[in-house]
Amino acid sequence: MSVSLRAAQVALAAVLLGSWEAGTRTGVLDKFFFSRPTDIGARLVQWITSGSLWPHLATTLAEAALAFAIGVSLGVTAGFALGRTRWLADLLDPFLRIANALPRVVLAPLFLLWFGLGIWSKVALGVTVVFFVVFFNTFQGVRDVDPVLVNNVRMLGASERQLVRHVLIPSALTWIFSSLHISIGFAIISVVVGEYLGSSRGVGYLIAQAEGVFDTTGVFAGMAALAAVVLVVGAGVNRLERRLLRWKPRASEVHDRSERSGI
Repeated sequence: MSVSLRAAQVALAAVLLGSWEAGTRTGVLDKFFFSRPTDIGARLVQWITSGSLWPHLATTLAEAALAFAIGVSLGVTAGFALGRTRWLADLLDPFLRIANALPRVVLAPLFLLWFGLGIWSKVALGVTVVFFVVFFNTFQGVRDVDPVLVNNVRMLGASERQLVRHVLIPSALTWIFSSLHISIGFAIISVVVGEYLGSSRGVGYLIAQAEGVFDTTGVFAGMAALAAVVLVVGAGVNRLERRLLRWKPRASEVHDRSERSGI
């Protein structure tokens, strides 16, 4: 990302936060409902310096990491399996659509009953969200592989394992990484929702406790902590994607080549 674009993003964030601060100080926005960015920042500093934030944040990150890892593993595996077996995909299609359409908020109380108030009820909820995002992207990525390429590789004597390793996985990686960007946010959201509905620790628990005493500053501070985590984790996924997809030219590089060639 260019320095100018990063500076523009920082400037936009400063304008939005400044407008929010000005609105609450002039009375345009009610401080009781919207709090102030300065108060939210002060609350975050208080949580960090006192150490009260870290146990809750560690719990939420552990739950989200487990949900993400399990959901991605199952989604990629099922996506490849059904993407390569049309009959099985057609057989399971209505069941997958029904399962994906189930509202996760309804499933959360069931998971709490089945797995208790510990981390596994939140992990189960997160897996149900991450799995379908990764599965459908992987499935589509495998199905979109050029059949001519697949047939040529088979004519050259490649085994099914070699076909998957050298053709299907590279072709589907773009789809898979697209799903990972979405899945990270969904994993965190789902475990926080689970914590909000029933838990004794976690950022969702912090937000629920603040909401219970009408502490708007605490609610926004919890959301700000989650936003910072999502940005950091998203940056890590971007670096991993650039490393694994080094063979694929970026859109900016393709545009530059087109301009040089006169296209």
